[in-house]
Amino acid sequence: MEVDVLKRVPVREQEPEVRAANFEEVCLGYDKEEAMAEAVRCLQCKNPQCVKGCPVNIDIPGFIKEIAEGNTAEAYQVISRYSALPAVCGRVCPQESQCEAKCIRGIKGDAVSIGKLERFAADTAREEGIKPQKAESLNGKKVAVIGSGPAGLTCAGDLAKLGYDVTIFEALHKAGGVLSYGIPEFRLPKTKVVDAEIDNVKSLGVKIETNVVIGKATTIDELLDEEGFDAVFIGSGAGLPKFMGIPGENANGVFSANEYLTRSNLMQAFDDSYATPIIAGKKVAVVGGGNVAMDAARTALRLGAEVHIVYRRSEEELPARVEEVHHAKEEGIIFDLLTNPVEIHTDGEGNVTGMTCIRMELGEPDDSGRRRPVEVPGSEFTLEVDTVIMSLGTSPNPLISSTTEGLETNKWKCIVAEEENGQTSKAKVYAGGDAVTGAATVILAMGAGKAAAKGIHEFLSK
Repeated sequence: MEVDVLKRVPVREQEPEVRAANFEEVCLGYDKEEAMAEAVRCLQCKNPQCVKGCPVNIDIPGFIKEIAEGNTAEAYQVISRYSALPAVCGRVCPQESQCEAKCIRGIKGDAVSIGKLERFAADTAREEGIKPQKAESLNGKKVAVIGSGPAGLTCAGDLAKLGYDVTIFEALHKAGGVLSYGIPEFRLPKTKVVDAEIDNVKSLGVKIETNVVIGKATTIDELLDEEGFDAVFIGSGAGLPKFMGIPGENANGVFSANEYLTRSNLMQAFDDSYATPIIAGKKVAVVGGGNVAMDAARTALRLGAEVHIVYRRSEEELPARVEEVHHAKEEGIIFDLLTNPVEIHTDGEGNVTGMTCIRMELGEPDDSGRRRPVEVPGSEFTLEVDTVIMSLGTSPNPLISSTTEGLETNKWKCIVAEEENGQTSKAKVYAGGDAVTGAATVILAMGAGKAAAKGIHEFLSK
């Protein structure tokens, strides 16, 4: 196909009016001809800035060169040396602010569509049954990984490639962490993508034990002292939701985004054939402006509701990916910006009947560098809704830290760990991802898992 080196090859998507009524994947990705045409646009820089923008430092020019030459299997093997979850990253990573933001081609024209090319290579490898290369032999050392989300899977995969005997302990009945329970099917298909990526990690020799709550079933000290593990990595995420503390927040029909998405994703509540209850609502307000808020809003829309995003800052300050905001608008989500809830109203039985909000205006910048929202006196109004979903961020569950002797945490109950290698205050215990930073992105959690795997390997190789 004809290539304009200054413009990226468009990616096919479901039409908004079609996808708003189903849970099938929105983005359809590249076929081989499209991928090769896009890959040709790469300048193959000798000093690739895109790699510096990638938290797991994938050899981006290397895998793109293979795609341009039609060598998809080789492209996948290049990626898999650095990433355990390429089909996931190709779908949910904020490439526009990371690798693609550094792309030299983007100075005069569109940046190369690195994420979509990564997705193409991973999807093609899956369809052709290609697996990542495993270690030739074990080295006799055992490592326990707590949590099977992106940080845990990455740490486990990297250690397995180095010959470690790795076991992941997962609290829920299904592996994947936020990949399985948090991100909706229409953004990240569970069977086709998440389960396949987990199978790839298991093909490296990693064992996964589900329904094991560390801090209840066993402790980190017991893993080290009684079960023979030489090191432990904590990648348990941040699953404890935050609320506003406003009147009416405990009403029937008020959810955390975590609960709402878990019911829909992990418990199949969107499927009428499953007996999982979920209050779909006719008019839903989602409070927050991040990617999780967009996921909750777009899920509620697909369940048949009119949906409002209620966010106290302006569109410019929305923390969600531009692509996710664009898709939400296309699908009919209503954005009530510079708006903040102050009270949730209920009927005599405790069911939500509406939400009083107040208009905001932006004042001076706060500690985050964003302009602080300030209430406009006398601007209160009532938003008529029957369901409210709070998407205000999450913090780590303190169960693990409270049951582990000598494990330091900060005032937000996050585990304190060294950024370069994941080492905690406790010997032989490493940590990374949302359990350390609080809620962040999949790729940053993967970067932390990778750094910890390197740290564990250096420690156990002494």
